Amino acid sequence: MKEITKETYLKWYEDMLFWRKFEDKLAAVYIQQKVRGFLHLYNGQEAVLAGALHVIDSNKDRMITAYRNHVMPIGMGVDPKRVMAELYGKSTGTSMGLGGSMHIFSKEHRFHGGHGIVGGQIPLGAGMAFGDKYFNRGAVTLCYMGDGAVRQGSLHETLNLAMLWKLPVVFIVENNGYAMGTSVERTANHTDIWKLGLGYEMPCGPVDGMNPVKVAEALHEAISRARSGEGPSFLEMKTYRYRGHSMSDAQKYRTKEEVNEYRKIDPITQVKKVILENDFASEQEISSIDASVKTRVLECEKFAEDSPYPEKSVMYDAVYEQDNYKFISHKLK
Repeated sequence: MKEITKETYLKWYEDMLFWRKFEDKLAAVYIQQKVRGFLHLYNGQEAVLAGALHVIDSNKDRMITAYRNHVMPIGMGVDPKRVMAELYGKSTGTSMGLGGSMHIFSKEHRFHGGHGIVGGQIPLGAGMAFGDKYFNRGAVTLCYMGDGAVRQGSLHETLNLAMLWKLPVVFIVENNGYAMGTSVERTANHTDIWKLGLGYEMPCGPVDGMNPVKVAEALHEAISRARSGEGPSFLEMKTYRYRGHSMSDAQKYRTKEEVNEYRKIDPITQVKKVILENDFASEQEISSIDASVKTRVLECEKFAEDSPYPEKSVMYDAVYEQDNYKFISHKLK
């Protein structure tokens, strides 16, 4: 695994803080009705992504996830301005404003969504890994899901075939404790989700998803195993989300005291503590990073605000082939 250095910690701090503030800004503009539809925020789960980015091969490995998917493409290299524009429904967005919050894609940066169907991305992730193995690309797919998605039958079908064919995929459960508003304890008679891998003799285990170092170590082992042809792994990242399932979630299923307890192990706070204790940066340098992050988020907001909405014709182009669209347009005149 690549060494975790001073530069690593400084990058983790800046990246995770930017992702947090990016999501906070989206929450603010959502209340102003500048972003519509569903909005699922990543606040609290940043270490899962930060640790992964430290160990993947950024030139060929892939990511696919569910609908809590704004910051992952940014981590994979997508311009955050385009991500925010997509949420605004603007033509400069990653899907020309047609996908919105839950459907962000970038083939160029190997980020394959953003899927609104619970568990729908799981077989797709294995399918991409199958393609990479078939064409001998040496790539590994990280397939993320929430704790609610593991109750879908598609998970079990996928785990079976992934092991049978030794696919280069790592299944990552971001267990933030709640499937929408339903706790893990109320959805199954076991709370150790990682043990589902045992039924398929798949390497599996729990991971501290609030600590990017622990995430990086576990994923390095799993990715190395997949890349060497030994097949998939099933990891349960024990994390937490500070905001509701979506912006419409009143969060009556948990207490403020519970949320505050998890804030004591906030991944950004943990990384900042290591930076200061080891003199990787001074308080003044940290403040400079904070100011830079704030400026970058405001630049994303301005870009989205100033971008035009797509032409209505784009909606037809996305549904019909161009020749069919011309035919239909002619008939409608």
